[in-house]
Amino acid sequence: MLDILLTASVSFIITFLAIPVVMQVAEKKKLFDIPDERKVHTRLVASLGGVGIFGGFILASLLSVQGYLNPEFQYFFAAAVVIFFLGLKDDLMILSASKKFIGQIIAASILIHLGGIRLDSMYGLFGFEQLPEGFGLALSYLTIIVIINSFNLIDGVDGLAASLGVLTMMVFGTYFFAVDFQAYALMAFAMAGSLVAFLIFNHHPAKIFMGDSGSLMIGLINSILVIKFINVAHMPAVSVPLTSSVAIGFAILIVPLLDTLRVFAIRILNGKSPFTPDRNHLHHLLLDRGLSHAAVTFTCVGMNVGFILLAWLGKSLGSTTLLLIMLSIAFSGLALLYYYKRPRRSLVVAKTEDGTARLKTSPKVVTLAKEAQTAEKKN
Repeated sequence: MLDILLTASVSFIITFLAIPVVMQVAEKKKLFDIPDERKVHTRLVASLGGVGIFGGFILASLLSVQGYLNPEFQYFFAAAVVIFFLGLKDDLMILSASKKFIGQIIAASILIHLGGIRLDSMYGLFGFEQLPEGFGLALSYLTIIVIINSFNLIDGVDGLAASLGVLTMMVFGTYFFAVDFQAYALMAFAMAGSLVAFLIFNHHPAKIFMGDSGSLMIGLINSILVIKFINVAHMPAVSVPLTSSVAIGFAILIVPLLDTLRVFAIRILNGKSPFTPDRNHLHHLLLDRGLSHAAVTFTCVGMNVGFILLAWLGKSLGSTTLLLIMLSIAFSGLALLYYYKRPRRSLVVAKTEDGTARLKTSPKVVTLAKEAQTAEKKN
């Protein structure tokens, strides 16, 4: 327990001290997230909070996890470095969806083929047990990539992705601590400590966003933890066996995961790329009903907690029955949201010289030096 507390404290302190420095650098270099017609913020906000999150997480993990006892962690950290720099470049320059996808495939390959993070069995879900090797590999890649993107896509409201990340890390960390998988518990609480520190600066109105470098990182660590959770919970020797671990793992990630799967399916059915941005996410639907940023975050986290409790209480039902019950409740709630949809206000962020308003789009992070010089000349 002392190791857990020390790890979470170290990650919290490092991130807490790093974020103000990142904000100062972003202010000095004029690196901001520019609002457009799809985003919900209307101010210039730095989106490099993932730098502080990654710094706190990686340093605390390296100090606490004993590598010689857990050799697979070197590959976890290697994949984390790949995802961090992938997200950082996207925050600064905007990467195409294809380049981001290739980077995520590389990180997933490291986890699966070197780190041993893979799904070889469905553990009774829909009657399936052991999977053929090819199908198991494909399912592992799909699971990791979808979870990585799920936290990236849910990161649209102040405090939402970080709050959900704290929740999932606490749940996974507590379970791994209970079954004596110390290294995985330390990794989970290291990320939780960093996210708690980040939330101090990210609650509404946010002073900084985590950006892709932070959200993709949360997704990567969650993908490692949920696959390990599913595999460990079915081991006969563990002190807390869970025969419905597949459904419980899904419940722990249900808000970001189900939202991503739903949005991906809608985009594909409409003939679009699954990575095409839109305003069809759960947080957009809630905002369109008049909820504030804080209310949206509280609602989503509350729903996630409710599904986790439901999964825990119904763990004896089996993964198939439990999953079907959760999906029925989730889609019923979504149907009500769509039914009571009301018109949303359009975001106007720029005006033309003749006074007509128009929506203006721009890259995520831009340098405002030229704009400032132009303004000075006009004055």
